Amino acid sequence: MSWRWALARRVAALAAGSGASGAAQAQRLLTTSSGAGAALLGRQHLPLASQIRSKVVGCRGAAFMSSRWLHDAQYQVRQDGDSRSQEHRDPFELVADDLSLVADRLRSMVAAEVPKLASAAEYFFKVGAEGKKFRPTVLLLMASALKFPLSESTEGGVLSILADKLRAPHLNIAEITEMIHVASLLHDDVLDDADTRRGVSSLNLVMGNKLSVLAGDFLLSRACVALAALGNTEVVSLMATAVEHLVTGETMQISTSREQRRSMEYYLQKTYYKTASLISNSCKAVAVLAGHTAEVSMLAYEYGRNLGLAFQLIDDVLDFTGTSASLGKGSLSDIRHGIITAPILYAMEEFPQLHEVVDSGFDNPANVELALDYLQKSRGIERTKELAREHANRAIKAIEALPDSDDEDVLTSRRALIDITERVITRTK
Repeated sequence: MSWRWALARRVAALAAGSGASGAAQAQRLLTTSSGAGAALLGRQHLPLASQIRSKVVGCRGAAFMSSRWLHDAQYQVRQDGDSRSQEHRDPFELVADDLSLVADRLRSMVAAEVPKLASAAEYFFKVGAEGKKFRPTVLLLMASALKFPLSESTEGGVLSILADKLRAPHLNIAEITEMIHVASLLHDDVLDDADTRRGVSSLNLVMGNKLSVLAGDFLLSRACVALAALGNTEVVSLMATAVEHLVTGETMQISTSREQRRSMEYYLQKTYYKTASLISNSCKAVAVLAGHTAEVSMLAYEYGRNLGLAFQLIDDVLDFTGTSASLGKGSLSDIRHGIITAPILYAMEEFPQLHEVVDSGFDNPANVELALDYLQKSRGIERTKELAREHANRAIKAIEALPDSDDEDVLTSRRALIDITERVITRTK
């Protein structure tokens, strides 16, 4: 629960249960809020604490600590907390401190004895090349959204230590997930012969394919070490499955048959493996580490799964509608590599003659232009966006189905996760 709400409840319990002695204890409790308690309440809470303190200090005995005032104080705290949680707050700013910590720790974790390997491994963890930090942000918000309230009777110092201890494994999952993700990017860029990534030259272009592959392997090994240190076999299994799916999805992409290239079902399964599995299993791992039930863990998984699918569907749209500068990589990258995505699949449904173009491949630039002409005449882009919206709505429903909470931080984090979902389907880069 929020500290303001917890403070009001504690004052109420002391005053109502112990007469004049309780009122004195309540007064002392509020007085200490200007010292160590203030750090816990936060500066923005001090005006409210002062208001409550003035009411208590102004009383002379328990008779003046009326139940009516206590009820009003509690109601005021609840209302203030609700209004704060309703405020629109940038999701990335909410976890900015943790993101900075994760970034610093990642740079430390990928250090290697061999200078060239170290330089390659840290290539996308350097300041300015870290990307949007999308996955760590989602996971850190999920951890807050699933937070259990700590006991109000816990001493401040102990509470802070306990909160840090509970938060540590979730920071680890964010770091592990990001290392796995970057490793997959390094390997993908080699397979795709890419020359840009995150707006800079790809590692394979700068240092060659061999070192890129080795750097990806090195990141995976570091992720495994960090994963083993968590000591949770279910979480190890979840993250290992995500890595397996990354390999499976990439294999599905480079070894499609004629029928598979035309199949929306095949495309969505491949998309789940390549993109959505990592974020969905990571979200589930957060829930497992927090000690939640299987039902809540599956809601976290469903959020990540549908968010990941929506993210990739919009990515596939932007490959046709975005610019190289905005995407941080070449536009029309997929179709030029012969990869068929949702917009083209939908266009094929409207224009069966596009099947022949797809079957003949896109080594010939004329076929690329012809496919783009059909796509422009079709509703392929619109239908892909509609499908992304469907998955986004499912992700939002998963968050809304989480157990009720009156904790301000929990509610704020859940709204931030919904906000991120909306951002995913309205982004332009």
